[in-house]
Order: sequence, then structure tokens, then C-alpha cells
Amino acid sequence: MTLLVEHYVSDSRIEEKKAKEERGDELVLDGGFIVPKSKDTDEFDAPDINFLGHSFRDYENGESERQQGVEEFYRMQHINQTYDFVKEIRREYGKLNKMEMSIWECCELLNNVVDESDPDLDEPQIQHLLQTAEAIRKDYPNEDWLHLTALIHDLGKVLLLPEFGGLPQWAVVGDTFPVGCTFDPANIHHKYFKENPDNNTPKYNTRNGVYSEGCGLDNVLMSWGHDDYMYLVAKENGTTLPHAGLFIIRYHSFYPLHKAGAYTHLMNDEDREDLKWLHVFNKYDLYSKSKVHVDVEQVKPYYISLINKYFPAKLKW
Repeated sequence: MTLLVEHYVSDSRIEEKKAKEERGDELVLDGGFIVPKSKDTDEFDAPDINFLGHSFRDYENGESERQQGVEEFYRMQHINQTYDFVKEIRREYGKLNKMEMSIWECCELLNNVVDESDPDLDEPQIQHLLQTAEAIRKDYPNEDWLHLTALIHDLGKVLLLPEFGGLPQWAVVGDTFPVGCTFDPANIHHKYFKENPDNNTPKYNTRNGVYSEGCGLDNVLMSWGHDDYMYLVAKENGTTLPHAGLFIIRYHSFYPLHKAGAYTHLMNDEDREDLKWLHVFNKYDLYSKSKVHVDVEQVKPYYISLINKYFPAKLKW
């Protein structure tokens, strides 16, 4: 069963929130974030529409200015994300020589970022992180690593900021995909790949490309963005998150895989196990986006305790 999330207008916000709490069809967590709850189960229930009144991940509604901007973003991304580009930029940012700061400092820094590729979100990034984490925390209270993974999964978007090189949006956000093999039709706005130089390079134009079947995603070069960058930051700074947490961070934007089932021929057995957790995570990442804010200061102590458990005090970025 699906419960639609209502988005309040100013004069009736308090009254509607109170009415919903009295009906008991939503759960209000410590930070004040309202989590839509199914009447059939006690778990998070994904809504049908986003706050704009559109379906989630609707890339075909080209009438709005925002949607047109999203399509232009994907045109640029698909043209510029080549195998050679990814190898070089991954080498450069893998040096982790941009800054030293804590995870929470990075969460606060992320408030200066807007993701132009996302048709479902125009809120501060820290709100999306906390909304995702709080929704997961409700349904999986004992999986604290998953709560923290949700909090940090988008921190790599700091690549958009001047102190991190001010990379263009197409090199930071949006769906990710393998480079070095044929571009699967499951990719959003696939038509723009025809202008990618790799599209005319024979060694990159087969199903496996430069890879071998079942090689494992660790051996596959993905389009560069915040996913892979945050994965490198977490791994190289010695996080104790389980492997599934790192898998979620690295591949949460790999929608052609976890939504469309493309590129599965490149996976190994460990990938298939980790993908189960990514499927769990994705529901909350995608559908918890809301205009209802989490009280940051109220939930901060809990997430600071998780950061201290799984990360060093300062990280190289």
C-alpha cells in the first residue's frame, strides 16, 4: 500500500502536521522528521510523487525549467565522461590533498551545495542526508552502520565547492555508469552518448569492453563523481564501516544497475551480496526527500557518536 506524502503550505502547516500525528499514519522521529508509514506494515512507505507533484526520477517531463536543466546536465555528462578522463581525475583526487576535516564538518560544508541533476530535491543537502538516515534508523534500529552510511553517502558533492577545485556538475553528480565498455540503453538520456568520444572507440564498444565477465565491480572504472570520491575518502582514511557500507557509498548513483538490472554481467558474488543492502538503502535515499526538515541540533549527538565509532577524528579529503 502507498501513502502519499503531503507537503504543507504556510498557514496550515502546524494543523496538518498535528492531524497526521493524531491519525498515526506517520512516525515523527527525534529530529521532527515525519516518516510516511504503511498501514499494512510498520515500515517506511515510499510515496508516489515528489514535492513538486511529479513522479520520482521523472526525466521525461520536459515542460518545466528544472527538467530542462536536468536534461542539459545529462547531455554534458554523457559527452564528457570518457575512460581517459575518469582515469586521470581519479588519480588526481585520489591524492586526498585538498583539505583535512571531520565528517561532521563536511556535513555542514555540504549546505553550500545544490545538485542540479536531481529533479526531486531543492533542499539543503544536509537535510537530504538526515532525512535518509532518520528513515532508515526507524526501520533498521540495530544497523547503526547503515544510519551512518546514509548520513555520509553524498558528502563527495563537496567537489562542487571552490576549495575542492569547483568541478562542474557533470563531474560530480547524476547517475553513474561504467566507462570502458558500451553505454547500456538503461542509462538516462542515452541518446547523448553518441557524442562521447569513447562511442567511436572500438575497444570500448563491446558488452565487456576492457573488462571480463564476472570481474567484479571493484575492477570496473565508473564515471567520476561524488560516489567514487567519498568511497576513496572513506577507504583511504581507514573507516571500519562494513564492506556493504562502502558498496552503498560507491554505487548508490549507479541506477542502471540497481534499478534497471544493467551491467550485472560484470558483478561477482560479493557484489551480488552487497547489492541486497543497496536495494534496501535506495528506497530511503530516493523516496525520503521532503520539505519537512530534521532538527539538526537534536539528532547531531547521535550521529557524532557513530562518526566517532567508524571514523578517525580528522580525515584527508
